[in-house]
Parts: sequence; structure tokens; C-alpha cells
Amino acid sequence: MTRTALIVGAGIGGLSAGLALRKAGWAIRIFERSPSPRELGFGLALAPNAIAALRTLGVADVVKARSFEPRRAEVRRPDGTVLKRAELPPEVPGGPMIIALRPALHGALLEAVGVDAVALENDVTGFTSTGTHVTLQMAGGGVADGDVLIGADGVGSVVRRAMHPDEAPPRSSGIVAVRGAVHGALRHLGDLHAVYYLGRGVESMFVRASDTGIYWFLSMAHALVPAGMQDPRAILALMSPRFDSTFRAVTSATDDLRFDELVDRDPIPSWGKDAVTLLGDAAHPLLPHTGQGAAQAIVDAVTVGEALTGDVDVERALRAYERQRLS
Repeated sequence: MTRTALIVGAGIGGLSAGLALRKAGWAIRIFERSPSPRELGFGLALAPNAIAALRTLGVADVVKARSFEPRRAEVRRPDGTVLKRAELPPEVPGGPMIIALRPALHGALLEAVGVDAVALENDVTGFTSTGTHVTLQMAGGGVADGDVLIGADGVGSVVRRAMHPDEAPPRSSGIVAVRGAVHGALRHLGDLHAVYYLGRGVESMFVRASDTGIYWFLSMAHALVPAGMQDPRAILALMSPRFDSTFRAVTSATDDLRFDELVDRDPIPSWGKDAVTLLGDAAHPLLPHTGQGAAQAIVDAVTVGEALTGDVDVERALRAYERQRLS
């Protein structure tokens, strides 16, 4: 009899888990609280570990075709002073890093999983579990039964909170950010694929992410932004005079903007219990500066799929997955 995996969250980690567990022979049900399965957002880095994991899931070639491999870059001070210019060789040990616009990666995963596997507008509020059975509870009173539960519901994870009710909520990292994506502005990068700015209390990067697109971010110490200011355009107006013409040209051409107050959490002593576990930001949130948030979620998904392959004891397999990823 086919066993059923319940997955909370239809982001990159949740969809990757769905693919990995289907490959392992499980039926999958993915629950997403939003009304749309399409992920909004901007860009992300996919290092060689992410590409290898995506290849295991069967979607690496699709994602790479929609992304870009940057090779020529400059590091600058905000005023445009060039600190270093670098060009990567065609063959990089370990493989290349690619940059993708988030909808390109999420879209490839969603196409592979299938929209029918995702139950939208399902706000999970809690669960009950044993070593062999899990029941999810929804805000509207609905329930779902399965043989394993994967919490892939992000830094504010409901699944994590249910297992660790005394844990403090996510805390401010002391960093705020404006992020954007724009098409049709590649000319402002000249012959470069990326420009990275470093200044006192500020960091910014502009990087080509597709045939036509640029992803960029501006992060800064919270103290540099007036209290209560969250309008991304107001923040750009405040900070742009510090930067050179490349920064100002790309940001002024961008309509798709978002403000974020970056948050963090302390590690927890355990990711799971019984037939329940966590992955991605629900288990180990990373600040975006690491360039590994999506990658680690995808690797988590592949690892939990491998652990649950075959006629295994679910509880033991989940604890083995957790030990492997924590080691």
C-alpha cells in the first residue's frame, strides 16, 4: 500500500520535498495557505550543491536554461571606485554557480510536481502524530491524514512552533533590505555580469539572472534607516546618493520592489519527533547573504527522500535524515 506524505508549504523546499518523496514511492499532498501556487519574489544563487540536488530531482536542465551563469564581476565602493575585477574561467572546480529569478526555479519545480498536488488556501494550524501516523488540522476545521509530515513552511513555521511552543519568535537580525528584479536594463551593467558594492553599513549587488533580467538587493544596518521607514522607494531615495550611476540607473528602472526586515532564529535541539520533521528555513533559517537558503532546502529535500526510500521505519528514517543534515 502506498504511503502518503503531508508537506506543509509549497515554496522551493516543499515542492522539492514533494518531488523527492514521489521519487521514493510516496503519494504526496502539499498544503499551501496562499491562494496561488506561483511564488513571487526575486533572485537566488544556486551553488554546485543546489545544482546537484536539482539534477537528482530531474529539473536541473530546465532551471539552468532559465537562469544565468555570471562570470565577470566587479567589487566597488558605493561611489563606484573599483576595488577588484574578476573573471571566472569556463570550467570552475566543483561546477558553476548560477543565478535564477525565483519564479524560474519555483516554476520548474511546480511544473514537475504538478499543480494538482498542491492544496491551496489551506492554513495549517497544528497536527497530532505518532510514530506511524500524522493528522493535520486546518483553520477551517478540515483535517488530512498521512504517514509522515514535512514542515517546509518557512522561518515562521507552524509545524516548528507546534513542536517547540516555548521557543521565542524570529528576531530582527539588525539588517533591512530592499530587493528588486528588472528586465531590459542589462545595458547598465556594460560588459559585466555582476557588480557588488561594499560600504560602511551597506552592501548591494546587481547580478544578471536570465537572458533579460537583473536581480539586485540593497541591505543595510537598521540604524541607517529612519524609524518606521518601510517604503522601498523612500529607502532608495535616501540611499541612492551614496552610490554610482550604475546603481542609480538599475534601481530607477525597477518597478518590482520589496522591503524586508531580515530575521533570524537560534538553532533548536531537534527538528522532529515521531513521524514529523522540518526542512529548509523551517529547520535552519539562513540570512540571504549566505547564498545558500534555497540550496540547503533543496539538499534537505533530496536527503529526506533518500532516507524514506523503501520499506523503512519512518521515525528512524527521519531521525537519520536529521542527523545527516545536522552533521
